[in-house]
Amino acid sequence: MTEIDAGQFRKALGHFCTGVTVIAAMATSDDGSPEPVGFACQSFAALSLDPPLVLFCPGKTSRTWPVIEAAGSFSVNILAHHQADVSATFGRAGADKFAAVGWSPAPSGAPVLDGVLTWIDCTVESVLDGGDHWIVVGRVGALGETDDDRPLLFYRGAYSATEEREPTPGIMDNLITWSRVDDWF
Repeated sequence: MTEIDAGQFRKALGHFCTGVTVIAAMATSDDGSPEPVGFACQSFAALSLDPPLVLFCPGKTSRTWPVIEAAGSFSVNILAHHQADVSATFGRAGADKFAAVGWSPAPSGAPVLDGVLTWIDCTVESVLDGGDHWIVVGRVGALGETDDDRPLLFYRGAYSATEEREPTPGIMDNLITWSRVDDWF
């Protein structure tokens, strides 16, 4: 098998545009009180419609993921194009990330950040080994209302956003929730 250079791998995959989310949960602090925790995550995807499942992939060195896993439930906050500062805050270690943004609880109690395009409330369904990351499968329990604003994107090492345009009716009806399984291969 050919060795893949990590730098080249990162550069090639950087050409795949991703959305930016914040994965968040309510944890129990050292003194027993509830406290919100979360991290910025671009490795998020829809997995299944029936049952409703999503996935995200935290690094194995993440200090936040074990706390979220122990909570058993989490929210996925899909960031809007004007929330690069929120992503940057949740992408850093250290200070109280929730001091910089308003939030309210999802049905599970997990934090839903103010101003997001939508949110997804989940329970941890399974955790699989994915090399230097974990593959976390979440069962969707509740969904937030959606906002028609533009998403925050990450492309070639920088934040980006789509240009404003009217959607083309019918063109994407089956792409995101592809119903013709045998057409992909």
